[in-house]
Amino acid sequence: MNAMNTPSPLRFIRQDIQSMHAYAIQDSAGMVKLDAMENPFALPPDLQAALGERLGAVAINRYPGARIEELKEALARHVDLPAGCALMLGNGSDELISLLAMACDVPGASILAPLPGFVMYAMSAQLQGLAFHGVPLTTDFELDERAMLSAMREHRPAITYLAYPNNPTANLWDAAVIRRLIAEAATFGGLVVMDEAYQPFSSRSWLDEMRADPAANAHVLLMRTLSKFGLAGVRLGYMLGAEGLLNEVDKLRPPYNVSVLNAECALFALEHAEVFAQQAHEIREQRGVLVEALSRMAGVTPFPSDANMVLVRVPDAQRCFDGLKARGILVKNVSKMHPLLANCLRLTVGTPAENSQLISALQDAL
Repeated sequence: MNAMNTPSPLRFIRQDIQSMHAYAIQDSAGMVKLDAMENPFALPPDLQAALGERLGAVAINRYPGARIEELKEALARHVDLPAGCALMLGNGSDELISLLAMACDVPGASILAPLPGFVMYAMSAQLQGLAFHGVPLTTDFELDERAMLSAMREHRPAITYLAYPNNPTANLWDAAVIRRLIAEAATFGGLVVMDEAYQPFSSRSWLDEMRADPAANAHVLLMRTLSKFGLAGVRLGYMLGAEGLLNEVDKLRPPYNVSVLNAECALFALEHAEVFAQQAHEIREQRGVLVEALSRMAGVTPFPSDANMVLVRVPDAQRCFDGLKARGILVKNVSKMHPLLANCLRLTVGTPAENSQLISALQDAL
């Protein structure tokens, strides 16, 4: 058979995947990196040395074993896991989102989430062949309760995602509205996933609601990550919820999805949780400084934040983004993600020095 007649090796790659764009990561070499909601603080040198010794002693010639269970127990203590709940680990929250879509892939199932929101909710649905229903937020980025309830009644989604606080808008939604959406999902047996990726910077956690009223939250799963805690490079997410429910999802988890090095890093971080708590405290303080400076700039509107990022509307998002980049500052231009985000940039809260540079560069770029 000549080359002209040879079938393409892409013929069995799904057409919808071939028409997708891969997730883009901006080149940040030599830049002040404020585009990915990372904790800007490195480990202190003494802890770097101690961690190096710990990692050097890890048996990397063996598959992950009992140490993973020790990490789960440490996380359960760290969050004060409610009675009757179990906890599972993921390679970042992204893997947990994929596993949930896989677990709920029954005929006619769909996933629902407010928009703008985290892109992986829709992507996990698409990759698993599930319908995705996005419900726009209000113009001030609150949940549109009537539209959410209407969409839930029409589509009866297997999973409703509620990010608490939301990415990229950074705000916490009204708890009373969330309670009513959770109650609605219960009427048709749908799951609600509370995604608390930014919990270290938030004034509230849904875990308190789950403790206070376990019956009303029996179909709620709560997801967190150590990425914002300060371990973005370690790729460790975790999810907790009613034991019977979580155990079903856990059956889909690849047996060795968390590496021994990642687990050891996470255990080390939990042993030094006070260092990361202090970093989170400083980031929350810096967030206030940044918001105040932004609110004094003509034509600039910062939105309320309970995360380590600030969404800001500027006169011309692309011009500001380019101007900041030319001055060595990398932020995220979210203005094309959704019509509600017109002319918006998402700024990660950095160190005091980085935030000063950002404020000064933004004033110049404006």
